[in-house]
Amino acid sequence: MSTIAGLDTATDDVSVAVVRGGDVLAERLVPKPPDGHPKHSEALLLELEHVVGESGGWGGIDFLAAGIGPGSFTGLRVGLATARAIAQSLGKPIVPVNTHAALARGINERAEPGWSLLPVIDARRGQVFAALATPPGRERWGPLVASPQELAERVAELSETAMAAGSGAIRFRRELEAAGAEIPPDDDSVHRVWARHVCRLAEDGAPSPPEAIQPIYLRPPDAQIWLERDSP
Repeated sequence: MSTIAGLDTATDDVSVAVVRGGDVLAERLVPKPPDGHPKHSEALLLELEHVVGESGGWGGIDFLAAGIGPGSFTGLRVGLATARAIAQSLGKPIVPVNTHAALARGINERAEPGWSLLPVIDARRGQVFAALATPPGRERWGPLVASPQELAERVAELSETAMAAGSGAIRFRRELEAAGAEIPPDDDSVHRVWARHVCRLAEDGAPSPPEAIQPIYLRPPDAQIWLERDSP
């Protein structure tokens, strides 16, 4: 029975947890402050140390589970750099986990039988990162980057109802509900990426060398786009 320390920083939240045999030993989530910036750099290591300490310390952790996106370029960079540093210093393996899959696992706990699972993360710039899965989480398409209109067209073509959740589902609720998606209220916890799901998915995953784990970006970072735009 493995004890797993998990993290995800693909969204504006900092999410960490320790799970053993599927049971949550400790978990914390730090949201972005209202009118502030995400707390990835300030909070991740501190919160991870807290949950590991509450669970008995790093000596009892068998491996790390890290969300690899898609999501925020800066958040993913901070999360994976932290996971790699811990893995290398403590000799712990890392299992990479798709952030969409973790979000879909939470949706699956709430969706009605026969519904598909539609994790949607706000990608900024009028776009979303999205994927579609069939319970309990078998991916049908994605992850992809799309406009809300393009995603709504895909949803409208489905023969079954899709439950959508995530920051992108909140932001583009009108377009997705018009296409037939079911979306829980904005304050529902299903819209968060919980590290407990990252850990549980990692139980069936394969560890990778820290240097081999790469984030899923789906598009170039804003800085690269601005540089190319402003180049003569």
